Amino acid sequence: MQAKEKEKSLKPRGEKMGRYLEAKCKLCRRADMKLFLKGTRCVTEKCSYAKRPKPPGAAMPSRKKLTNYALQLREKQKLKRMYGMLENQFKRFFVVANKSKGVTGRNLIQMLERRLDNVVYRSLFASSREQARQIVRHGFVFISGKRVSIPSYIVRDGENIEVKAKSNLGQYIKDNIETHTKDRSCPTWMKVDNSSYKIDIIRAPEKEDLVIAIDEQLVIELYSK
Repeated sequence: MQAKEKEKSLKPRGEKMGRYLEAKCKLCRRADMKLFLKGTRCVTEKCSYAKRPKPPGAAMPSRKKLTNYALQLREKQKLKRMYGMLENQFKRFFVVANKSKGVTGRNLIQMLERRLDNVVYRSLFASSREQARQIVRHGFVFISGKRVSIPSYIVRDGENIEVKAKSNLGQYIKDNIETHTKDRSCPTWMKVDNSSYKIDIIRAPEKEDLVIAIDEQLVIELYSK
């Protein structure tokens, strides 16, 4: 009984069933940058970070210079929250990236960008990664003709992705494309057909393809301790 109570108390606040249930705008304010977690809201005047670009909580005096550990932790939190992942899942991605051939940081970035929900989001078919995750989970995404409902599926070079949208979802995707073409563009490592909702993976993504500046080396140093 005591073990169960202890395990419950150690559970991260706001995280339940693989989802973050608290205000997402607080995460942007804590990271001191826009993570684009709220879709369309993030590019309008309603954005909470644009209104209050300060850390959440009571006003506090200026703090001293952050330690190396604090910098590493914040960079990891920023990367993890941007892709909508919890700690255990994110750490598994790092373990796989570390065991793979090549540079660990580059492997990690490529794996995160190749997540199926991120691919749907970067193609402008969804206004946020959370909405892209819903599209995948509801079974609207097909890869090489086979239905794939796992958001964390890692796409590979040469794979063809299609979103088979019904009338309502099709209109929703069209609205997303028209709305977000102004504030972001599709990465060059994929080819997107907006009329048929198809995506072709041309090459592996690189750090330069990211919208937000990330220092992945800090994340590697944190997990390598």
